[in-house]
Amino acid sequence: MISTYVEALGEIDSQLENITFLETLINYGRCFRIMTVYSHPLYYEIAFSFVDAKKQVDLFERFIKKYSKIEVRRFLDIGCGPSLQLREIARRGYEAVGLDLSFEMLEYLKSRAKEEGLKVETAQADMTNFKLREKVDFAFIMMGTISCIESNEKFLRHLDSVADALKSGGLYLIENFRLDWASKDFFGSQSWTMERNGIQVKTTYNIELQNALTQMLKETIKLEVNDHDKQLVFEESGNMKMIFPQELLALVEWNNKFEFIGWFERSRMKKLAKTNRDNLIILRRK
Repeated sequence: MISTYVEALGEIDSQLENITFLETLINYGRCFRIMTVYSHPLYYEIAFSFVDAKKQVDLFERFIKKYSKIEVRRFLDIGCGPSLQLREIARRGYEAVGLDLSFEMLEYLKSRAKEEGLKVETAQADMTNFKLREKVDFAFIMMGTISCIESNEKFLRHLDSVADALKSGGLYLIENFRLDWASKDFFGSQSWTMERNGIQVKTTYNIELQNALTQMLKETIKLEVNDHDKQLVFEESGNMKMIFPQELLALVEWNNKFEFIGWFERSRMKKLAKTNRDNLIILRRK
């Protein structure tokens, strides 16, 4: 099924060979596409396959045991992408719901879940404006996806949407909020290479300052793919707003629908003593 899916995407790519740039709106932010990263979920999944979903879900369960005021049976992954985490959650017998704006990502998630004998529900929507048919008991957003929101107003709308979807007493876990803004390594590039089944993906991730007064940043992700000697390049950029840590606390207080539980280390249930790029935030629905 996945090979058929990739072949279909390849046909789309062949139609785009003579186009230098496509302009589009993603999450209401302007991005420039050479070939879009998020329309190629197999390569995206390989790029981030260093993630240990089992350990992450183990940590979710520890947070639930200590901080949740309700029993948890239904999870929501916001900006889910291929979501190794949701597939692990479904494997443990929980109900799993993935929300993403990308149709391709959701179709890929459903196809992978089906191949693995798992049930995952999906919803295509913007994370700053969504409504679920059924509330969830635990929500999470991974890999710094929260930073894609480009204004305080949209961040408040995001909190409203999550609050509407989450039962009272349930937790909202946010991974990799930009706490390390004062670090000398905050701006610049990171690069890594991952490989699976003969497909090699080199990922380059870059953050640049666009406007210090308005706290706007430019994020760029580039995938250089060697798919059995077929060379492909996918690049996508978007503008986002830097929300500082104390600004986040003020927005949560203003929203008045969540309790702030704390800043935590990314890989264990220990509160942060200082800023760290790898982090978790835990909010609890009032």
